[in-house]
Amino acid sequence: MIVSNKVKKQMEETGWIRRMFEEGITMKKLYGEDNVYDFSLGNPDVEPPEQLTEALIETLTHPVPGMHRYMQNNGYEGVRGEIADYLKGYYGLPFTSQHVYMTAGCAGGLNILLKSMLNKGDEVVVPNPYFMEFKYYIESHGGRIRLVDTKEDFQLDVGKIASAINKKTKAILLNSPNNPTGIIYREETLKELANLLNRQRKEGKNIYIISDDAYKKLVYNNLVPPNIFRIYDLVISVTSHSKDLALPGERIGYIAISPAIKEAESLVSALMFSSRALGFVNAPALFQRIVGKFQNNSVNILDYQKKRDVIYNTLIEAGFECVKPMGAFYLFPKSPIDDEIEFVKLLQKEERILVVPGRGFGKKGYFRVAYCVPLEKIRGAVDGFKRIGKRYIKKG
Repeated sequence: MIVSNKVKKQMEETGWIRRMFEEGITMKKLYGEDNVYDFSLGNPDVEPPEQLTEALIETLTHPVPGMHRYMQNNGYEGVRGEIADYLKGYYGLPFTSQHVYMTAGCAGGLNILLKSMLNKGDEVVVPNPYFMEFKYYIESHGGRIRLVDTKEDFQLDVGKIASAINKKTKAILLNSPNNPTGIIYREETLKELANLLNRQRKEGKNIYIISDDAYKKLVYNNLVPPNIFRIYDLVISVTSHSKDLALPGERIGYIAISPAIKEAESLVSALMFSSRALGFVNAPALFQRIVGKFQNNSVNILDYQKKRDVIYNTLIEAGFECVKPMGAFYLFPKSPIDDEIEFVKLLQKEERILVVPGRGFGKKGYFRVAYCVPLEKIRGAVDGFKRIGKRYIKKG
């Protein structure tokens, strides 16, 4: 067989998001685009900010000689400087261009970071539910994932994290705002986690926090996410402009290394090697030149907030149990029947609504709704959610 046993097994375990998305394509051909309600894929339906498009046109119509050639693996010095200035102001720490590494989005950034950090058998603690590809990123570079359940409201359970830590623990991988729940981890809980990790350091064990910040700017009701870099010192952030600037297809983001990490220079050298070894080489040249100037920009969060309110209120009125998202563009309601795969199939068959089973995010008994779709599509699904709730949710 041409496909390796390891990859074959991983393919069988995961792929729920793409599977549902592809079923949606088939259903749209059969019933028509307007009669299918696809909430499977976290693919922003909004366009990038107009000023960004104008900057792109300006860059293309006034090219700089050599602008499409290779550069240093960590990216253009000037762009990294622009991002460092933003980070310095946002986090209140002395970031420089040497603490910034341009990447091919969050996925590229996480892969080169984990390859650079992990020894064979090292463990990475990940709160559950989680974006399941984290598991394959970690395993691809010799590590092991150690899942730790969150509380009922999906907040961190620091006691369970403490129980999961052992001599092999290298890092805690956090994603806040979270995919699939939309939860932002509370500041007091992160401080409790920092205290735990500081106690580990006194025993001679440095444990790093890797923060997946892909949704950092997509927060609601004027919430401000906790300043993780000020709460704990051994932090490495990986971010992407796929969501905040609506550029998922351009694969552009960066790694930010805390100025408190003394081995930052060594880590950057390792990231350069890992970038080449994994075939990323460097982040896309054209969009590096663009995004440095847009660190204080994002898509209109009020549009997503309005969509959240419509879909959340619909699910609550229909009788579903659901924690209200604080950011990102996902909800993670509880399935009204034990087998959420069966429920997802019923939702698809009876109401032509597509969502993703919770086990695709490590959590059976739930399902994910990605509401980064046109508002009309959400409103079109309102009656379907209410009908399915009436049929399958036990009252009282």
